[in-house]
Amino acid sequence: MNPSTTHVSRNEDVILSKSIKNKNSCPAFKTMIGGQAVIEGVMMRGKTHAAISVRKEDGTIASETWELKDSKILSAVKKIPIIRGVVSFISSLVTGYQSLNKSVELSGMTDDLEPESKFEKWLTDHFGNKLTKFIMIFATVVGVAASMFLFMYLPSLIASILGQWIDLTKYGSVIEGIIKIAIFVLYMLLVSQLKDIKRTFSYHGAEHKTIFCYEAGEDLTVENVRKFKRFHPRCGTSFLIITLIISVIAFSVVTWSSPLLRVLIKFLMLPLVMGLSYEIIRLAGKYDNWFTHILSAPGMWMQHLTTNEPDDSMLEVAISAIKPVLPENREDSKW
Repeated sequence: MNPSTTHVSRNEDVILSKSIKNKNSCPAFKTMIGGQAVIEGVMMRGKTHAAISVRKEDGTIASETWELKDSKILSAVKKIPIIRGVVSFISSLVTGYQSLNKSVELSGMTDDLEPESKFEKWLTDHFGNKLTKFIMIFATVVGVAASMFLFMYLPSLIASILGQWIDLTKYGSVIEGIIKIAIFVLYMLLVSQLKDIKRTFSYHGAEHKTIFCYEAGEDLTVENVRKFKRFHPRCGTSFLIITLIISVIAFSVVTWSSPLLRVLIKFLMLPLVMGLSYEIIRLAGKYDNWFTHILSAPGMWMQHLTTNEPDDSMLEVAISAIKPVLPENREDSKW
């Protein structure tokens, strides 16, 4: 795809610029294009293609673009409310993991790794891709288990202990929700202090600024992208926060007789919670009014932790990542 064909005409730019009163507010045109920060770079996902760009140690930008293909069944499922939220979440996890691996390869970090030991070489020779898939599945299972402990079991356990002094049937879910959100905020606060994570969160800010610039109809240049804000209402952070809030409401009907039983029932209800959260994010993505501003507010606040201001070199990477996924007809990327 020729990146030059993705830009709207100057006349369209003027019309769009006039229709936007404040460039730091949500642009009138809202795109379904999204992305994520990766190691030293950004991944962007459009309707038909995804692309990743990373900054290598020598200062150059390495990029890769691939086509997104869904089976007929998957395409049909993605049109069903609630269910499409679960499918999109799983799809995002898979794409995100693959993008992180691609970013490591493109950045050249694998070149600095120590040579394989004899045991590692034996594993690679005998299992090859199967070993990689196993590690991916194992890491996912461990990640899910850790998340369930931190955000499901631990809040329920703490609330159950507090049940000695409070009536859990009346206030248990609210207290559990406050504990859950506090754990999440504390976790993000601690993680955001790590040096490598700070850089990744800066690329996260670059991703948002670049999408805002495209939505505003301006040319994708560093100068133009730089002036936009780094907080975007359709960010994955917003999805996580909304999921936490919806879970407080949904789990209010779950029994307090046993922390383990409560966690099991909540786990079974999780797809419904994720599906509802996705529909809310989708609503906020389509419309721009006081109601959607309220829905987006918690996630926007949280982005003060999950995004940092990027430098110009990071903006260049984000621009490089978004250009290959832009459709020739701008309207094809509309949410």
